[in-house]
Amino acid sequence: MRERLRIAFVGHADHGKSTLIGRLLHDTGSPPEDKVEAMEAMWNQRDMPFELAFVLNAFQAEQDQAVAIDEAHVCFRSGTRDYLIVDVPGHRELVRTMVSGAAFCDAGVLVIDAEEGVRQQTRRGAYLLHLLGVGQLIVAVSKMDRIDFDAERFASVEADIGAYLAALGTEPWQVVPIAAHDGDNVSQPSPRTAWYEGPILLDALDALPSCEASDARDALPFRMPVQGVYHFDERRIIAGRIETGRVSVGDRILFSPSNKTAHVSGIEVWNVRAPLTEAAAGRSIGLTLNEQPVVERGETVSHVERPPIETDVFRARLFWLGHTPLRPGRRCTLRLGTAAVDVEVQSIDRVLDPDEPEGREDGAAPAEVPRDGIAEVILRSRAMLALDAFTANPRTGRFVLADENEIAGGGLISMEGYPDQRALITRRSSNVAIVNHGVSRAARARRNRHAGGVIWLTGFSGAGKSTLAIAAEDHLFHKGYQVYALDGDNVRRGLGATLGFSPEDRAENIRRVGEVAALFADAGFIVLTAFISPYRSDRERARAAAERVSPRGFHEVYVRAPLEVCEARDPQGLYLRARAGEIADFTGVSAPYEPPDRPELTVDTGDRPVEQSLQVLIDHIERYFALVGEAASEE
Repeated sequence: MRERLRIAFVGHADHGKSTLIGRLLHDTGSPPEDKVEAMEAMWNQRDMPFELAFVLNAFQAEQDQAVAIDEAHVCFRSGTRDYLIVDVPGHRELVRTMVSGAAFCDAGVLVIDAEEGVRQQTRRGAYLLHLLGVGQLIVAVSKMDRIDFDAERFASVEADIGAYLAALGTEPWQVVPIAAHDGDNVSQPSPRTAWYEGPILLDALDALPSCEASDARDALPFRMPVQGVYHFDERRIIAGRIETGRVSVGDRILFSPSNKTAHVSGIEVWNVRAPLTEAAAGRSIGLTLNEQPVVERGETVSHVERPPIETDVFRARLFWLGHTPLRPGRRCTLRLGTAAVDVEVQSIDRVLDPDEPEGREDGAAPAEVPRDGIAEVILRSRAMLALDAFTANPRTGRFVLADENEIAGGGLISMEGYPDQRALITRRSSNVAIVNHGVSRAARARRNRHAGGVIWLTGFSGAGKSTLAIAAEDHLFHKGYQVYALDGDNVRRGLGATLGFSPEDRAENIRRVGEVAALFADAGFIVLTAFISPYRSDRERARAAAERVSPRGFHEVYVRAPLEVCEARDPQGLYLRARAGEIADFTGVSAPYEPPDRPELTVDTGDRPVEQSLQVLIDHIERYFALVGEAASEE
């Protein structure tokens, strides 16, 4: 069976895409005969010359307007493989069609008019291909006949597009000078470009690595989104298409995000009598298991040893096609593999301009992403997601956003600055029994004259969390409270001594702190924790741990100060080191901070004296935790 490569042809309007595709079809003997005959007849009736471009323009509206208004899908065959060409429109207002056409292509051909050079829509097309993860790009510098095959002009265009692609972090596979109308360097070398030493366009296409090759996809971790679960006789079959990797009978597999495991007892393939013992990427299969875990459509199957990331938040670089601008708080449906999950736009970090691929820094977070805009955003879901960063697995690192059942955007997944939460939510201990203490929490509260609880201070480094926690500890202790302060220094010396400072290690550190703080609260202490704790999910786990002790036992306190104020304080010089690149993943500089959305208390320390901020905190603690009169018997 011959392999097939899906190629997106993009570029500025009227730069010659359709003519080039028509030439490829003509030279390889591939045009649909009925379409060619109909086009020739129509143009003869109109007394106009027949053009190869109109082989693709299948709709009467396009023929009348002489422009492509929808993507055309057409196949041709070279000597080595089959191609599915997607000719996407070059007009800005048709970007939705461009994205939908190019989204699942394996490679791209960017067509640039040699005379006009790189235009805005050229850059937009290259940018969107990059954003969609189409990494293999051939540049065809077209209409060379109009500039008399000038080598210097070709070199200038090649340099311009090369510089732009370099700013995106990529480079072209090949840059080919062509004149599609006469066929120069399309399927045959041109004597008019004796100065050009590279391959012709068709040979450059044939030289592209196959995205279906085992080296490209089979070497990646095994991923199979569950399409459905079917019952045949006594068998339950888990059906899906293998996106990457391989699976064999006997393998121990994991379903994410449910974290259920089983062993593969059989691999079923439709229209094949003999069962398989192994299957690879690109194949649609059914798995039978030695156990019968309850799994659903949308889960991702992997090997236990190389699972996907589990998280409820991730960073995304997306394009937005919705009818109204995208704003923080907007809810959409995330389609990832076969899963469909509600997500919320937590924040918009920056809106990107294809003309300035490195971005502009103006310090202010954008209020919205306009239609046809490109942005870096943070997306959060209420449920755990199983996913991969695009850089780790391009096949499972892309997503689509739907708004009211209409495709409204899509993009690439990044976990930069965010941890894999799988280890934080997976319970490994078994045969663990709950110990009932002889001393009740109510008895402790009566003895102490206050309830136990967790006061969780969160905010930027330098906001004043530790200063407030230590001062509050001293003040409350001298008033008779059982109180203890936890901060990074006393925790990192022992409890967190084995942990580093990666996002995963920081999340594990906060998980440990949350569990220890809950134990302090259970013992009747008011425990003040002073940690940046930048991720909402980590703070929610700490809240859940404390609320196992008491439904009202956790109070999140947002110690709020502008980042520039925190940097100006910077007593340990951490921000300076982070800005210099000496500290990786530093919150507020190279790692995100997610402010509380509903804290029990906010203390503004940016322009307020320490004594005033401390009094606000003390008043809050005494209001909610001190027991007087009959209240001392409650709990």
